[in-house]
Amino acid sequence: VLGRHSTLNVSNSQNLNITLSSVSRYPALVGVTIAILLESTSFTMSIRCVAFDLDDTLWACRPVIEHAEQHFYAWLVAHYPRITTQYTAAALIENRVAYMRQRPELHYNLTQLRKNWLESLAHAHDYPAENLCETGFTVFWQARNAVTLFDGTREVLEHLAAHFITGVISNGNASVQHIGIGHLFDFVHSAEAAGVAKPHPEIFRQALAMADVAAHEAVYVGDDPLRDIQGAADAGWRTVWFNPEQQPWPGGQAPDAVINNLAELQTVIPLL
Repeated sequence: VLGRHSTLNVSNSQNLNITLSSVSRYPALVGVTIAILLESTSFTMSIRCVAFDLDDTLWACRPVIEHAEQHFYAWLVAHYPRITTQYTAAALIENRVAYMRQRPELHYNLTQLRKNWLESLAHAHDYPAENLCETGFTVFWQARNAVTLFDGTREVLEHLAAHFITGVISNGNASVQHIGIGHLFDFVHSAEAAGVAKPHPEIFRQALAMADVAAHEAVYVGDDPLRDIQGAADAGWRTVWFNPEQQPWPGGQAPDAVINNLAELQTVIPLL
């Protein structure tokens, strides 16, 4: 029986009678796939660490952010009516996007960037800044973390966590601890903590140090061809493109593997 961070030995992948499509269609095969791989011994798999992007990889981002913005605007209506008298919900989002676009130097720290924007709103409408910044951000952030995992995601993470070092590398400010899946990861690294955002390779290099593995022993799973795949590859990681919509590859550094469902990781990882 392998330990949490053991090296996994599997036989030649051609002998595995489980296809990616069957694992994707029948999530119950996730455990069966792992069991078969663990029983094999002749092929050494070098992957020790599996790390993930969050938004649009473990859950759909757009509906979460849309709900969080609506929730935040309703709070503003109740507590800061001078702002909502001037801005509709859509106009306020446009104002925020324009503010953030003009400050690329802070794109690695979305929390601070949003708080700075809230401070500017407070000053522009003659409100005390501190409460709007701190409480307003918390109102948004709590709703921003009300995510719904893609089907089967928790089960995939549980199986991977039992056999690999698992981690998160994210540009955003979602909290896996707050969401309730933090225990499934050995490390969590953010652009805010790194001081740079994906696709900068430095954030991936720092994550390797956190996991205490070499680049060739690590695989990164993400949905964004540039931020996730190119960035991780530039730091020497293996890469898996999560592509549930089956979009054509846009060009650039190609991923080592492509999956449409996270359950497919069970058969993809041994082949990397």
